[in-house]
Amino acid sequence: MSKGIAKKIVIASDHAGFMLKEYLRAIFEEQKFIDLGCYSEDRVDYPDFGKKAAEKVANGEADFGILVCGSGIGISIAANRSPKVRCALCHNVETAELSRQHNDANMLAIGSRIVSKEDALEIVQAFLTAEFEGGRHAERVAKLGKTS
Repeated sequence: MSKGIAKKIVIASDHAGFMLKEYLRAIFEEQKFIDLGCYSEDRVDYPDFGKKAAEKVANGEADFGILVCGSGIGISIAANRSPKVRCALCHNVETAELSRQHNDANMLAIGSRIVSKEDALEIVQAFLTAEFEGGRHAERVAKLGKTS
């Protein structure tokens, strides 16, 4: 499924996103995600996991991050507190592709209560295979002040 993706990718979730995170890890088995938790459906706080994953991307230990919580909103907010992170909350393939092509997003957030596991799989695949287009988009990304 994930042929040609050879990148360092962190993945993390809260308890609401745990099952979807595990599903994605199993499907992309050969990718060898760096799994930062959580490791069960026991209640945890999404900001802790969003921050932990964002730190790995911001300091260059990972090229990309995938985050999952119930809505995707909270964990994306937590990740975007890092000045070197551009975490995009995506609900479909088009927004995942555009987040990479136009915004050079380096993290993806998905809501496990919003998208099906099949849609999540397609969203992750689109995010990880899309390329940043540069050009006029690079100028806009630079204005965000969040270049990595």
